Amino acid sequence: MSPNATPEPDVIELDLSDVEPRVGQPIGGGQLWEPCSASDIRRWVMAMDYPNPLHWDHKFAGESRYGGIIAPQSIAVALDYGHGCAPACVGRIPGSHLIFGGEEWWFYGAAVRPGDKLVQDRRFHDYKVVQTKFAGPTMFQRGDTTHRNQHGTLVARERSTSIRYLAAEANKRGMYENQVGEVKRWTELELNEIAVLRHEWLMSNRLGISPHFDEVEVGDTLPRRVLGPHSIASFTTEYRAFLFNIWGTFGWVTPEGVEDPWVYQDPGWTEGFAFDEEGAKIDPRKRDGLYVGPSRGHIDGDKAGAVGMARAYGYGATMGAWCTDYLAYWAGNDGLVRHIKSDFRGPAFEGDVTYFDAEVIGKEAVSTWGVPLVELELRLTNQDGGVLVDSTAEVELPL
Repeated sequence: MSPNATPEPDVIELDLSDVEPRVGQPIGGGQLWEPCSASDIRRWVMAMDYPNPLHWDHKFAGESRYGGIIAPQSIAVALDYGHGCAPACVGRIPGSHLIFGGEEWWFYGAAVRPGDKLVQDRRFHDYKVVQTKFAGPTMFQRGDTTHRNQHGTLVARERSTSIRYLAAEANKRGMYENQVGEVKRWTELELNEIAVLRHEWLMSNRLGISPHFDEVEVGDTLPRRVLGPHSIASFTTEYRAFLFNIWGTFGWVTPEGVEDPWVYQDPGWTEGFAFDEEGAKIDPRKRDGLYVGPSRGHIDGDKAGAVGMARAYGYGATMGAWCTDYLAYWAGNDGLVRHIKSDFRGPAFEGDVTYFDAEVIGKEAVSTWGVPLVELELRLTNQDGGVLVDSTAEVELPL
């Protein structure tokens, strides 16, 4: 090379040699040992700040048409290993980290009750690699999960999207570090305004009364919701409500007839973020994700910075659950979220709040589901107008 020549920039690439051969293959993963309990349901809605008394109030639920507590539709992700992301995190990519990119859900009307046990079938669907400002070469990986109960009844299907990238490259680029600034300090007046808005939403459909299909018009807006300010305490509460994160709750399962099935091999987490599977047989902290493991950045600003996230941040699967719960609350106890597709645009950072705004954009009296559906658009934003989630959904309402 001439001494005056401009050196070629380093070429950053993802090692996909362990990813490509697994496309289209069934995979294994974790399976919860015990059935879902009423306390599991209560813990989940408490963590999601979802106050529908059908899911926690023994007396209210007992007097409902269900005759007792049932779980919210969003419980399916809490009863699955890996926040539902297992089939979208397949193949070893050395030096990588993962964040959630989106979820799509189809619900079939089978309520989850205390004593039910969901069983999952998982499949790695596909992937693509694109160049991003966040981390350079970035893989968007999709996987499918089917959720059935102990009777074989289909409860839900999910398509999860993960975003896998090289942590060192994201850290070097520091995109969020340049965007998010300091943790917001809320004034007493601002916190009071948030509390008022939160309470108004809590009371907007506490009795679970469903709007009738003919009563809803295109252009109608749903009551605004607010969550936050998000904190280390709220992130920890959310994380512990996913049952697989509780010590000793699951075992590994392997699909039959698959050569070299992905059950739990090392995805190649960057240094300091891997589980210690052997050590965890003695000390469970070594694989619970927060003390040791890939989720440490959610509650530790320094660890968040090491993977390009600037400061402590929330969970993609949590945001997906928020969206389903929000629409289900409006739909009431005789309604049902049939389908929802959520694209995650940015994380809920420590100190921020999240606003929910939704509008009816269409109606379908006779749908492929055989029921009347209302189409909605939902957007989650922070206090600065930054978009966290864009969702579209179809919600069944009674005639």
